[in-house]
Amino acid sequence: MDGELFVLLGPTGSGKTTLLNVIAGLVEYKGNVFFDDKPIDMIPPEDRGVGYVPQDLVLFPHLDVASNVGYSLRLRKKPKTYIEERVDELLRMMGILHLKHRYIKNLSGGEKQRVAIARALASAPKVLLLDEPFNNLDPNTASYLRIKLRRLQRKLGITTIFVTHDMHEAEEMSDRVVVLYQGELQQVSTFDELIFSPRNSNVSNFIGTLNILTCEYKGTLGGLAICDCQGIPILVPFEGGFIRRIAIDPKEIFVVAEHADIPPPILTSLKELSQKSQKYQIR
Repeated sequence: MDGELFVLLGPTGSGKTTLLNVIAGLVEYKGNVFFDDKPIDMIPPEDRGVGYVPQDLVLFPHLDVASNVGYSLRLRKKPKTYIEERVDELLRMMGILHLKHRYIKNLSGGEKQRVAIARALASAPKVLLLDEPFNNLDPNTASYLRIKLRRLQRKLGITTIFVTHDMHEAEEMSDRVVVLYQGELQQVSTFDELIFSPRNSNVSNFIGTLNILTCEYKGTLGGLAICDCQGIPILVPFEGGFIRRIAIDPKEIFVVAEHADIPPPILTSLKELSQKSQKYQIR
C-alpha cells in the first residue's frame, strides 16, 4: 500500500467519510488502525501523520492563502523561515504561488481546492485523505486538477485514499480501488478487476450496467489492438497479453445517422499523455 493511490468507492451512506474520519482519529471507533504495521489508536489526530481534505475544505476565511497553508506549521512552532519556504514550495507545486496573499473569499472553487490540498501536505504527512475533493467543480476544472493531483501524488510518493462515487474518476485516479457497502469492505482490486470480476452482487449493483463484449484479438496497429467483437472491428489500447472481453460504458456510445458528417478530432497541442486502465489521457 505504501505510495499507492487507493480510490474508495461506494454508494451514499456506505461509510466512506466515516472511514476517513476513523483513520484521521476524528471519531471514536472500535478496532485498530495501523500505519506500517504499528497501531496508532492512542495517538491524537494532530500527531498521526495524516493530511485530510474534507468535503467542505474548512479553510479559514479571515486568513490569506499563505496563512491557511502554513497554519499547522505555526501550531507546531516551526521556525518562521521554514514556514515561509515550505508554504512557497507547496503553493508553487499547486500552481498558485501568485495567490499567496489573496483571501479565501476571493478564490474560485478550483483555487480553494488547491489551497486545501497544499495545507494538507504542509506537515509532510504519511497518508493523505481526500473526501470527494472535486465533487463541486465544473468538469474541465475537475479534470485538470485530477491530472495535477495524480502527478503530484506520484512525485511525492505519498499513500493516498481518495473518496469518490464517480466510476470515471476512479478509473482515472486509482492504483487500486476499495468498494464499501453498508460499512463493510466488499472488494479490493485494480479497476479492471472490479469491472470484469466483481466479487458479489453488492459490487456489481454499484458498478451498474456496462456493455461487455466478447472479442477476438486479431493483431496490432500502431500500438493499438485490433479486436473483432461479434463482427464489429474495434481498436483498443494494448499492453500485451490476451484480450477476450471489452467493457464499454453506455455514456461512451453515441448514435448517429449512417452517413452523418462527423469531422475527425484534431489534436492541436499535447501537454501530457498517460494511460490508466484501458483509457489514454491526452492534454
